[in-house]
Amino acid sequence: MSAELDALTVVNQLRDLAADPLNRRAIVEDQGCLPGLILFFDHPNPQVVYSALLAVRYLAECRANREKLKGELGMMLSLQNVMQKSTSPGETKLLASEIYEILQSAGKEEAEQAEAAAASCRRKAHFFLGSNNKRAKTVVLHIDGLDDSTRRSLCEEALLKIRGVISFTFQMAVKRCVVRIRSDLKAEALGTAINSTKVMKAQQVVKTEDGGELVVPFQEDSSVLVEENTDIPDYLPEDESPSEEQDKAVTRVGSVTDGLGWLSTAANFLTRSFYW
Repeated sequence: MSAELDALTVVNQLRDLAADPLNRRAIVEDQGCLPGLILFFDHPNPQVVYSALLAVRYLAECRANREKLKGELGMMLSLQNVMQKSTSPGETKLLASEIYEILQSAGKEEAEQAEAAAASCRRKAHFFLGSNNKRAKTVVLHIDGLDDSTRRSLCEEALLKIRGVISFTFQMAVKRCVVRIRSDLKAEALGTAINSTKVMKAQQVVKTEDGGELVVPFQEDSSVLVEENTDIPDYLPEDESPSEEQDKAVTRVGSVTDGLGWLSTAANFLTRSFYW
């Protein structure tokens, strides 16, 4: 890892490390990472701000981390600043608001709910619960043709163009994508965008009453207007992991040992970067 890391490289790598549930406790316990992520909330580059928020959202998915996140110096105030800043894009404000509400409710749930959420935290394939913000919802897509990093990049580009998409996570091994969207955005818009690539076809995965799953195709003759997103610049496409890692359903960052080794490098960078 080069010593000349820029802020976007560091925050994107931290975001990807946080996406793996096995790394989340180590990131929260590290002395430099949380203060650095909070600093990134005030960075002039909107890509850096959004990636930092997404990293914290991943960390907050593990209920055991929430009290620590909430108590970290400057966390709640910085989230409020992002929410209130007039220059913050809409999706950035929504993500900050969701994190703020999750952390505000930390410690108030009953023990039974905490136990159930901890079990959910351990499921690698699921990142966004969707119960803490009524303005957002989660859509699970099964994507025929999502076979490699090239197709994944095409899918990313299609989703990033949709106004109302907050975040998304790929599960390459099962050809799925978990998409976090505003509540007023129709799921059909996601299908339309992905189908427009001509090499992939999206269907929606829904839960049945008995707890099973049902794959429902989008109506081919449905004409859903897709409003393009001009607020958020491209922030996710980046160098892919080696092709052999595509067998993993979620993990994109290598082994835990590799991740924690990089974590030390990132923490050192953050420690030296209190300048903006």
